[in-house]
Amino acid sequence: MDTPASRIDWARLRFAIVGALLAAPPAPGDLGPALDRLATHTWRHPTTGEPLRFARSTLERWYYAARNARQDPVEALRHRVRKDAGTQPSLGPALREALRAQWQAHPGWTVQLHVDNLKAVIAAHPALGPLPSYPTIRRFFRAQGLARTRRPVTPPTAGSLRAEQQRATVEVRSFELASVNALWHADYHTGSRKVLTAQGTWVPAYLLGVLDDRSRLVAHLQWYLAETAETFAHGLAQALQKRQLPRALMTDNGAAMCAAETREGLARLGILHETTLPYSPHQNAKQEVFWASVEGRLLAMLEGVPELTLALLNDATQAWVELEYNQKRHAELGEAPLARYLRGPDVGRDSPDSAALRRAFRLETVRTQRRSDGTVSLAGRRFEVPARFRHLARLWVRYARWDLGHVDLVDPRTGTLLSPLHPLDKARNAEGRRRRLDPVSAAPAPVAPSGMAPLLRQLLQEYAATGLPPAYIPTPREEETP
Repeated sequence: MDTPASRIDWARLRFAIVGALLAAPPAPGDLGPALDRLATHTWRHPTTGEPLRFARSTLERWYYAARNARQDPVEALRHRVRKDAGTQPSLGPALREALRAQWQAHPGWTVQLHVDNLKAVIAAHPALGPLPSYPTIRRFFRAQGLARTRRPVTPPTAGSLRAEQQRATVEVRSFELASVNALWHADYHTGSRKVLTAQGTWVPAYLLGVLDDRSRLVAHLQWYLAETAETFAHGLAQALQKRQLPRALMTDNGAAMCAAETREGLARLGILHETTLPYSPHQNAKQEVFWASVEGRLLAMLEGVPELTLALLNDATQAWVELEYNQKRHAELGEAPLARYLRGPDVGRDSPDSAALRRAFRLETVRTQRRSDGTVSLAGRRFEVPARFRHLARLWVRYARWDLGHVDLVDPRTGTLLSPLHPLDKARNAEGRRRRLDPVSAAPAPVAPSGMAPLLRQLLQEYAATGLPPAYIPTPREEETP
């Protein structure tokens, strides 16, 4: 089905296929063989899961579309919205007026009853044209705001066994991408030192580190009191603004990294999200090696600080990583991470501003609008929907579970932000101030039904034409009634 969710899934599948070519651009003359190799691979259909392949010409078109879209390659790979979407071209002016008049007289009818009666009207007046399909008429009613108005782990786990089988059957090799900002690594580390809070309690601290694969440059390093999607998005956004947008990001399968806000945020920024196999930390080995430097040098130099606070720990961390680690000669690289990063080659992209990054790391979900007061519910709180969207039954909203102060209504077909949603303020609503509602469309006002419905009139005529005797016998008293 061509739904907003399927369009996003298709775009992400296409980006996953050609994303490797963007992260490591082929040398001149190597693009064709690389596309030929991709054309031999089998991929899974994003909605049905069926295996499928793509021709080289298709892959080449996707590659150039993603490469030319510097800011949002995933958006460039979406299905385009039809120009006539939402217009119901099969409904001519006469049929539209007939449906409007029918709804005006019978706003409590179901869509199916409207379809059946419209069929009878067309049978009596063939000049109106062919009968549209049920989905077309339903979409017409929704687009025009003609809603129905009723009248008054200790045993081995499956993941550990799968990881053990992977290690036993597939060789492990070190790797390094050819360009900086082609792949970043991100992970959390639980520090060996606890920090003292303002309440006088000792709590563990979690270090979020983001490293560039080729240069080993630390894009950002920060300690937090929790390993959550909120802190991950907070730290990653700083890394993006300090450096650039990478082509891919590798993380483990932790809840913070696999949260909906994280996955959708990376997809909106055009960053390919790659996760390691569970119970396989060696796949993110560069990050694991870096933690040894943190413990062996940074935390070792803080051994003489008895009351270590989170603020002091973060201040010391920023000074150490920027002035020592990033600028000190790396034994494996033979040069400092910062020098290698600046030397390139670079496939990164410019980072958006803080507001755009905050809007990116949010999940998108569907909510049903309450027709009684025009609100939707999110995380146990109700939000007011602007009156101009009151005819929409299902709304796509974008929000972060830790920040309900920034909730937006979005267009599911294009991802465009339509309007912010604000929490329901009952105290202010109690003041009695109300805006006058503008009509959603030029829908006529309902009137009292006049005469028999077209379908029932047609059935009476067909029954009379059969010539059959009456199917019931009236009582003598009914026969005497004039």
